[in-house]
Amino acid sequence: MGDFLPVLLIALAGFLVGGVYATWKTARGLAILLAVAAVMALVGGIGWMVYG
Repeated sequence: MGDFLPVLLIALAGFLVGGVYATWKTARGLAILLAVAAVMALVGGIGWMVYG
């Protein structure tokens, strides 16, 4: 299970980036919030793979 969670976080980041793309023109505030969450998930996934 330990090797699966970083991959899941990186996949979540990709899903959130898709949400940013879809909502950018209609709800910029939500898109920015999703972008921040995507960056956090990506950094967490990569950090977990490197240091975990």
